Amino acid sequence: MELDILNLLLVLGVAWIAGTVVQRLGYPSVLGELGAGIVLGPPLLGWLSVGDPLMVIADLGVLLMMVYIGMEIDLRDLGRASTGGLLAAIGGFFVPFGLGYAVTIAFGGDVIAALFIGMAVGVTSLATKSRILVDLGLLDTRIAHVMMAGALISDTLSLIVFAGILSVVTIGTLTVFGMGTIALQIALFFFAAWLLGTHVVPHVFAWVSRRGFDGRTFNLTLTLLVALLFAELAELAGLHGILGAFLAGLFLREGIRVRRLSHDISGVVKDVSLGFLAPVFFVTAGFEVSFDVFRDDLAFLFTVMVVAIVGKIVGTALFYLPSGHGWREGITVGFGMNGRGAVEIIIAGVGLQAGIIDQSIFSILVFMAIFTTASVPVTLKWGVDWLRRNDQLVRADPSTKPALIVGAGALGREIAHHLAPYRPVRLIDLSPDKVALALEKGLTAHQGDALDADALARAGVEDCGTVVAITPNPAVNVLVAQRARSVFLVANVRAMMRPDSDAGLFDVLRSLGAAPLFGVPIDYARWEEVAALAERSELVEMPAAAARARLAEEGLGSLSGLLPLFVRRSGVLRLFAAAEEIADTDEVLFLADPEVYRA
Repeated sequence: MELDILNLLLVLGVAWIAGTVVQRLGYPSVLGELGAGIVLGPPLLGWLSVGDPLMVIADLGVLLMMVYIGMEIDLRDLGRASTGGLLAAIGGFFVPFGLGYAVTIAFGGDVIAALFIGMAVGVTSLATKSRILVDLGLLDTRIAHVMMAGALISDTLSLIVFAGILSVVTIGTLTVFGMGTIALQIALFFFAAWLLGTHVVPHVFAWVSRRGFDGRTFNLTLTLLVALLFAELAELAGLHGILGAFLAGLFLREGIRVRRLSHDISGVVKDVSLGFLAPVFFVTAGFEVSFDVFRDDLAFLFTVMVVAIVGKIVGTALFYLPSGHGWREGITVGFGMNGRGAVEIIIAGVGLQAGIIDQSIFSILVFMAIFTTASVPVTLKWGVDWLRRNDQLVRADPSTKPALIVGAGALGREIAHHLAPYRPVRLIDLSPDKVALALEKGLTAHQGDALDADALARAGVEDCGTVVAITPNPAVNVLVAQRARSVFLVANVRAMMRPDSDAGLFDVLRSLGAAPLFGVPIDYARWEEVAALAERSELVEMPAAAARARLAEEGLGSLSGLLPLFVRRSGVLRLFAAAEEIADTDEVLFLADPEVYRA
């Protein structure tokens, strides 16, 4: 069994090119990789071929990708899933599942194939959806939170059902004894995985860390060994290794207690799997697609697509109604949860290899995944515009969640002091003197390096709705903003910028969807001195019209004697963002420079 290097090179090359192109178009790279396999592989041109060595690489890629997916899921998010997210997940999974099962039976399929197709149409692609949410600027909306929770739950349900189907196929019977055996095997596997994941893996990582083995390379190797162990346990239980790899990722996220190291290892696993190994799987999966379904099973293909789309939307919308958020929002959530992707293709590929489904059903599932995923950006954007037109697009209100202020200087303390009566506020600073000053004034403050994810976690960033970076160094502020957004998914991130800040820093902020604190760059040193003199003083308050006029007249340049800190809206204090966002009923609160400002 010799690896054809040229064939591997071509597979990786076309996967990278096709994946990059479709990503630029706003779709997940898996669609491009599948398309490359279909067009350049045996189904059409036949320029690429598959061999045993390539399949080994593909299988390893799938295992690592499932580890990464598991590491990206926070079990606490499942526990905190809102009622709406739970309802959307149940309706969005079981309604298309039931319809897919019924349709397959109606077209002459057997029970196992029907269960498999039902499970496949119930999947929701987490990666596909999260990318689209970022592109449409929806991360801080209620529908985004519902879709994220719904996708986590539906994908977990899919893998559990998949485990049951694999066990049935392995046993080869649906008798009471056979079902009991299956249930016992699955229960034993999950118990062993839970025991290892919660009581062994964390202690192993802690033990090696205490002995100085805390480097990324060593811990990455240990991570891969744990993942392979879980995968083998799943195989021994008559399940598939992808389920074990997925559970390994879930437990490894919590087992690697140093958050920085956990984030680094997750990033490496992502790069190796999504960037190198998994694309081989998706390209070779395209090799197995047959266009004969358009001739022999066109009615079945069309029906499965309709069931997948309509079942997901209707099921989600109907089950979402008890949340009280309206049928329009339910339909829009259904639009967003209609994408399939990596998990569905992986499950279909494994089902084909295991003989659960044939090439015809596999091809139908692939075309269904491509079509439904391609429809999501269009339908979701339409749904979001529909909600906007009816004033029903609800954004999460960060003013009700805790705020973390990075930088306990005079300006940071001034912001914290005035904001604290309205919401929990925490400060973090590397300077023990600044932290001591904050504590003396009754503020909650932590000493630590905000560039360290573990220090941010100890300061409570995980439950914060807002992170404000207001250190003297704009580059540090932008790095903090990056960490808050990418690692902790904080929706509202602000960073203090100076007029002489590098233009590239502003580009980074824009790419994150973050904004400069106060809306524009400021002279930090000057306002730090003003805040030190005016600490705990009353702010200057102006109604909306006067504030707009003052800002239009003076702006925030070096001659301005006012720095807008807050907007009071409906009795709640919020950080000032921009003059354009001041509502007519708002009041704006300014910090005044007594040497310049005249009332």
